[in-house]
Amino acid sequence: MRNHRGRRSSAWRVLAVAGALAVVVSACGKSTPNSSNGAATAPSATPGAIKIGVLTTCGGPFAAFEAESFSGAKYALVKFAGAQVAGQKPQDQVTGATVAGKPVQIAFGCSDATPDKAVAEARRLVESVGVKILLGPLSGDEGVAVASYAKSVPGVTFVNGTSGAQATTLKVNAPNFFRFGGDGAQWMAGLATYAYKTRGWRTVAILGEDYSYPYTLAAGFVSEFCSLGGNVTSRSWVPLGTADWSSPVAKLPRNVDGILLLTGGTNTVAAEKAFIQFGGSPGKKMLGGSSVMDPTSFTVGDQLDGLVGGSPVPLGGTTPDWTAYSDGFKKAYPDVPSDSLFTVLYYDGMQAIIQGLQKTNGDLSNNEAAFRAALTALNPTFPNGSVTLDSNRNSTQAAFVTQIVKNGDSLGFKVLQTIPNVDQTFGGLFNASSPAPSRTEPACTKGTPPPWAK
Repeated sequence: MRNHRGRRSSAWRVLAVAGALAVVVSACGKSTPNSSNGAATAPSATPGAIKIGVLTTCGGPFAAFEAESFSGAKYALVKFAGAQVAGQKPQDQVTGATVAGKPVQIAFGCSDATPDKAVAEARRLVESVGVKILLGPLSGDEGVAVASYAKSVPGVTFVNGTSGAQATTLKVNAPNFFRFGGDGAQWMAGLATYAYKTRGWRTVAILGEDYSYPYTLAAGFVSEFCSLGGNVTSRSWVPLGTADWSSPVAKLPRNVDGILLLTGGTNTVAAEKAFIQFGGSPGKKMLGGSSVMDPTSFTVGDQLDGLVGGSPVPLGGTTPDWTAYSDGFKKAYPDVPSDSLFTVLYYDGMQAIIQGLQKTNGDLSNNEAAFRAALTALNPTFPNGSVTLDSNRNSTQAAFVTQIVKNGDSLGFKVLQTIPNVDQTFGGLFNASSPAPSRTEPACTKGTPPPWAK
């Protein structure tokens, strides 16, 4: 398993690159509470350059996803903007990127999965570095907070990274915030039907991290599973910074058909290992949320073989678009997994940015009105399929039921089912007036299933 953690330090470092592409490199301290502490001054902008910020997590429980997200964004510049790879570390730059005849200048920002740090970094990138487009953030509460901040800077366009909280677009709905990767509920489409009809499960207990993204994943699963007649008997939420998952796992009910695990990064590994330690078999008795279905968990070992989960990307896919992306990415960044939702969705977001800039010849005048209109009208084809945006600038897209499988001596993925055209209403079960997903919402209620579950 390639778990490439990025460089971190207590101060922000800046690397100025000569030529068409200048890259501001910011390294993330493990516990720096405020990005103004030690923040370096950005170098002078390349004349006429388009300045794009890329914001992800470099510390905290999701630090392992730094390499995936930054490399995904950079590979889109390689593929669509003529850039050249200039290093394999997460914050190593690419060189020579141009869009609409203009050089591109990118700046990296690092958060730690907390909303305050994400907003501080977004503010630094926008107000100090001067980026005009921001790609990110990575985590759920971060996205809600950054979308709220976006309303205060109407002259800047924000394109979501992988932040999957439903409220980011359905509730906050900032007019300058775009999400081409959907929310966590959309990513779970079809998984509950698989549990109910294929596995024959009728009772499920949920174990997840205690914040908005796992709540959103649960909202999709609960709504679908319970509409079919299933019962979610308990929902256990664990603070995001928890290191020892033995106690939460030990407290899980035993009289259920299975467990739905909604974690990411180091928390996934800790929870799966604890589950095995207590005699559980992840491949038989567990389903995974979208961040569980990531190569970062493969260190747990072969007992993951058979684990099924929901994903916004076709992990293990065989379509020409997927294999072309995957093969090209592996050549550019051989030490980073291409089959990670964090790699793919940051790639998708940067691809959308580039295509929007191409359609407007790089025009970011008038509060970027033409650029935003171009983004709104895009119908891009990504490695995970074609998407369109709804009136909240959130994508309608495919969801995938995927499985971890053993391939020889290693673990990999395969696609079990593709659910096309999943929108943010989840087949009519959610709307802007619905209670936001929470520890207890939505309630487990039998009713009309979403179209793909009938």
